Amino acid sequence: MNLKSKDLTRRTFLTGVGCSLALPWLESLPFGYAQQATPAAAPKRFAVLFMGNGISPPNWSARGSGADMELGRSLQPLNGLRTKLNVITGLYNRNATGVGIHPGQTGNILSGAALQRGAVLRGGTSMDQVLAAHFEDHTPQPSLVLGCEQPITGYHETNFSMAYSSHISWQNANSPVPMEVYPSLAFDSLFDNQGSRRNLSILDRVRDQATDINRQVSGADRIRLDEYLESVRDVERRIQRTRSQESGVRSQGPNGMRRPANGLPEDLREHLRLMTDIIALAFQTDKTRVATLLMCRDLSGLFYPFLDVRQAHHPTSHEDHSDAYHRVTHFYVSQIAYLANRLNQMREGESTVLDNSCLMFVSNMWSGSQHDSRKLPLLLVGGLGGTLETGRVLDYLNRGDDNRKMCSLYLSIMTRMGVRINRFGDATAPLPGL
Repeated sequence: MNLKSKDLTRRTFLTGVGCSLALPWLESLPFGYAQQATPAAAPKRFAVLFMGNGISPPNWSARGSGADMELGRSLQPLNGLRTKLNVITGLYNRNATGVGIHPGQTGNILSGAALQRGAVLRGGTSMDQVLAAHFEDHTPQPSLVLGCEQPITGYHETNFSMAYSSHISWQNANSPVPMEVYPSLAFDSLFDNQGSRRNLSILDRVRDQATDINRQVSGADRIRLDEYLESVRDVERRIQRTRSQESGVRSQGPNGMRRPANGLPEDLREHLRLMTDIIALAFQTDKTRVATLLMCRDLSGLFYPFLDVRQAHHPTSHEDHSDAYHRVTHFYVSQIAYLANRLNQMREGESTVLDNSCLMFVSNMWSGSQHDSRKLPLLLVGGLGGTLETGRVLDYLNRGDDNRKMCSLYLSIMTRMGVRINRFGDATAPLPGL
């Protein structure tokens, strides 16, 4: 690839054998997208980070506004982001209440649709996939659908399929979007990393092209490009370490079959960091504008020895007033804080990638001990290109059920991102006061 000045645009990809590497925003690129280096010109992105089984109610609170906002114990990881944060309480999904616990409260978290019991799955298309369809001609990947816990099968005692507990992203009323839980495969997808060379460094395969670009951009952009390439290299190293650890414990079964390569990281902390870093790189390079990350599913079986929590996630959630479950909640809030800070460090014209994004943290219930989904814990971080006011605490609980629908929030976000529809789920109007 012979890189001339006129060839360098926002959509430039470095290509190697079996891979491609998209460039981040570089202000000195003299052609195309980079000429529009204003916050309004930057793409808007949306990501959902989901935590199953509710939060720690006594430690989930906020009051005040802006830099003076006072956050409860579980929200402390977001202290440095208070001016870019909205803490919202009181919203609910009407079709997730009064239907029984767990799956019926989860499978429609992003659609608001009524779910069908029994063997046939039926719900609704989730709002992230409505956005993905809107952007499918604008980005190489319509969306990233990631998870840190494998789906479960079978049926709950309420006769809802466990598929509803395992997936938040649905491509239509009958089918969830396949969720990628392996960081190595998510990484390969992000960089079109294919074939027998996928275990080799992507940066080594595009080094000559990267050097050519480095000679043609400004000093500030060289720093930005170096930081981006180092981020890619860091993720590569960590994924390679996961692969090495997996191969080190691989054993043969009774028929001589070897365990599959590229397994899941043994440490959940590293798993989450890899997945959030992949989302950050995807947003920075405009590979996609929509992502979901199921950090832990409903009825989660994850353990947290690093938090000194003795039980698995689900039974711990039944003691949601305990300090142990506060530590679990605090841990998951720290994941959205980590991703937000990563995006906030990525310059994009006069703004940052976070300024042009909206990150949403949500759970399927407020209280795990009560299985209470009459209101949902909700955090929004980022200003969505200046279209979303931030630094606020918004409580909708006493505004009447018609004024506190989750689907109204989704209509509001989709409208700000260019999707023009009059109805979504059970909502026909955007959320008042957002």
